Amino acid sequence: MDRSFYQFVLTYRGGEKNDPYSVFAETMFNDQSFPKYERSFDALSRYIEEKADSQMSSVLFDELYRHFEDRFL
Repeated sequence: MDRSFYQFVLTYRGGEKNDPYSVFAETMFNDQSFPKYERSFDALSRYIEEKADSQMSSVLFDELYRHFEDRFL
């Protein structure tokens, strides 16, 4: 399945308010400039480090990307 990282992370939306993955997903969803069709670690990591909200930490991104990689890459 050709799922983007964005589509994968959206599956975490609607979880508990104290769940870091849910907070990341909700913040990403509300970020209108997030690269929605990107699958590349380097491009996404650069975006997270340079432009993303502080609720989307690089540590959480790394964890989520590993889960994404395991399932879709």
